[in-house]
Amino acid sequence: MNDETPVIQDSPKSGEPSPQPDAGRAGAAKKKRGKAGAKAATAAIEARIGHKFADPALLTTALTHVSALKPVRNRGDSYQRLEFLGDHVLGLIVSDMLYRAFPKADEGELSKRLADLVRRESCADVAKSLSLLDDIKLGQLGAGAGARLRKSVLGDICEAVIGAIYLDGGHAAAAQFVERNWTERMRKHRRPLRDPKTVLQEWAQGKGLPTPVYREVERTGPHHDPQFRVAVDLPGLAPAEGVGGSKRAAEKVAASVMIAREGVGGSNDG
Repeated sequence: MNDETPVIQDSPKSGEPSPQPDAGRAGAAKKKRGKAGAKAATAAIEARIGHKFADPALLTTALTHVSALKPVRNRGDSYQRLEFLGDHVLGLIVSDMLYRAFPKADEGELSKRLADLVRRESCADVAKSLSLLDDIKLGQLGAGAGARLRKSVLGDICEAVIGAIYLDGGHAAAAQFVERNWTERMRKHRRPLRDPKTVLQEWAQGKGLPTPVYREVERTGPHHDPQFRVAVDLPGLAPAEGVGGSKRAAEKVAASVMIAREGVGGSNDG
């Protein structure tokens, strides 16, 4: 007869967690590292843009392209709504900057300066200077397609970031961001912006020459997307040519070419 009593292990009581298997612990550790990495990445972006978010989700949304969203999710979780807001916030702040920086400028000049400073290319330049290109979250795309898409939406992303800063920190925070990144751009062209055709005509009159004559040299491309080549003529000078998507645009380029060639001063309107 065996006097040994079988040892019966206690089962976990109801409600008590079972011992976590190694795989579970590894998964939890991985998740924790992932959160720490995301937090560090967000902090790095905040340092570059100069604003620490009370609600980091706003920054995440500002950097998220619609292609990165699951089909069932709201498109509002992408940068698009923030871009809409940021576009108008940027326009207001830059308008205020221009109004104060150029007290003698009329409405037309201020409008020209504003259009140049808030256009998509200018916003994209700011985004590049802040190294935001690789921070944009895209869906599953080929490497080449992803790179092209990132570049094409850079300006929009910059405006979305402005919108996010405005919602997170108010007008003062957004104004600080815009002034930090647009003041130097605003100061690059202190002289009044003038149409190159006007500059050339005034210069010609000052030289006793007749009004410049513009003539269409060539029209190419399909009807819906034509390209015009235009020449400008002044007596005693070689013609200058310009190309553009409209006759007026081509004329402005031609005038700019002659201005640059003849060393005419007074225009910085490209």
